[in-house]
Amino acid sequence: MNKYPSHAERIVALKRIEGQVRGLQNMIEDRRYCVDIITQLYSIIGALYGVGNQIFKRHIESCVVNALKGRSESEKQKKINEVIELISKFRKAAQQIIKVLTPAVSSSRREAAVV
Repeated sequence: MNKYPSHAERIVALKRIEGQVRGLQNMIEDRRYCVDIITQLYSIIGALYGVGNQIFKRHIESCVVNALKGRSESEKQKKINEVIELISKFRKAAQQIIKVLTPAVSSSRREAAVV
């Protein structure tokens, strides 16, 4: 028996995302409008974050809770460190997205103000 929780219910969402990625590839091959492509891309990113959040929630509810209920202090500390590291990674990823979007949003506002 595997000691890790099942994430099988995320397969449906991942298959939907897979379809979105194929659609995005088609949009690029069909030379669709840039804004439509970017919108689809960030929709995919949002969906992936949603799957990641659900898996993270399950990790906290099962793996972390079980470790904290256990007797091993080193296992407890290991799980706490994992959560801290994951949150740090999430924040860095979010900052990267903001950094990428900020110039594009500023540029489109400047262009709209000129028109």
